[in-house]
Amino acid sequence: MMAIKLVAIDLDDTLLGTDLKISDGAVRSIRELRERGIWITLATGRMFRSARPYALELGMDVPLITYQGALVKNAVSDQVLFHRPVPEPWGHAVGEAAREAGCFYQAYFDDNLYMERLTSEGEAYANMAGVTPVIEPDLLGRIKEQEPTKLLIINNDIPQLQQMEMQMRRSFGDRLYITRSKPYYLEFMNTEATKGRALKVVSEYFGVDRLEVMAIGDSFNDIEMLKFAGLAVVMGNAPQKVKRYADYVTESNDEDGVAMAIQRLVLENGV
Repeated sequence: MMAIKLVAIDLDDTLLGTDLKISDGAVRSIRELRERGIWITLATGRMFRSARPYALELGMDVPLITYQGALVKNAVSDQVLFHRPVPEPWGHAVGEAAREAGCFYQAYFDDNLYMERLTSEGEAYANMAGVTPVIEPDLLGRIKEQEPTKLLIINNDIPQLQQMEMQMRRSFGDRLYITRSKPYYLEFMNTEATKGRALKVVSEYFGVDRLEVMAIGDSFNDIEMLKFAGLAVVMGNAPQKVKRYADYVTESNDEDGVAMAIQRLVLENGV
């Protein structure tokens, strides 16, 4: 195995515990990676502005993979390396389908979160992300005017959302990248906007071969990134279907799984 030169880490349910904080162990492990000259980036479905505080907490001055890979942007300089918004007319069609199904949906423009109205789902998401949403009653009209970076449907009725996912894949599966980062999130991006495609952009930026990349994730939206990386690490709290893509399964996010993987696979073994 080639020496690891770049580590990409998912945020929610991976680097972050259920308290949405980075453990002291993970902070120390990441600091030691940097001291050894190994690049570290975050790869998340979150907005850039929601991911950046964590990157700055870790002292990262690197491109961050955000919006499931739709936007790659430097944490400090704001330099954009890659941006692939949801193309028309498919973004509008997704919003219409969500509205007809009576499901809450939101869209992202210029790194701002837009909703038709503030619901319990939207409020919970905004609080988790640490952002203030923009209320736009004519959100469908806004989507027609400007291509969103991402669309997200939130539905706590998991069976209904699963049924909707099947319908959406039949309708838009070859035109949009559709994935789930949590059981109640259904996300829609440009077909080029995957964590795997974005990780390729970041690795090329640093001049790192894919075999020198380690990726750590926990959910279905991480699969493309895990497939790209030379070393795929999956969290112990991940679904079994995601664990199939692992070269190594570490402990859960609440058991310091990221720190454990970095220590065992890179720092102790000198990989």
